[in-house]
Amino acid sequence: MMEQLNQTLFLLINATPLSPEWAIRLAIFIAKDLINIVPLLIAILWLWGQRKQIAAQREMVIKTAMAIIISVSLSWVVGHLFPHDRPFVDGIGYNFLHHAADDSYPSDHGTVIFTFALAFWFWHRVWSGAVIFALACAIAWSRIYLGVHWPLDMLGGLLVGLCSCGIAQMLWNAWGAQIYRRLHQAHRFCFALFIRKGWVRD
Repeated sequence: MMEQLNQTLFLLINATPLSPEWAIRLAIFIAKDLINIVPLLIAILWLWGQRKQIAAQREMVIKTAMAIIISVSLSWVVGHLFPHDRPFVDGIGYNFLHHAADDSYPSDHGTVIFTFALAFWFWHRVWSGAVIFALACAIAWSRIYLGVHWPLDMLGGLLVGLCSCGIAQMLWNAWGAQIYRRLHQAHRFCFALFIRKGWVRD
């Protein structure tokens, strides 16, 4: 039943040769390039900000990075435990984005971007989490629209992201102070010149 629902939803979303060319190009941009917001925002929040907020920002960055590492690892394990072919491998729908014919569940893109959105929702501000969650939904839509993922692949990524944020929070509660201290020391060493020049925060 779930597989039938998965295929039905996929065929409702998936583009066809009659779909507008601009929509396919937009979907390709969203599917391939919008994920770059993850490293960009992590770098910005780590390196810059108001002095009174920089410690809180860096704590959030560390927890977010932990959650993403955990989610990618869990995604790999789940993908090997529950292998599932991509739609174009099964000959279902239309494919508009070149992709290796590897397992599709859960989506790596979906896992990373939903983990990132949930991290902002839990540890930054609700409005920022909501904005990034909307971007995550756009990425999920685009990869289904282009025929490289099933809808349940994206739901799987969301669930993995939720579990990973919970695990990251537990790890932070146990070892967060030590992790922060060591990473802050590494930051001061690696960015010493830039800190002295005032280009990045201490």
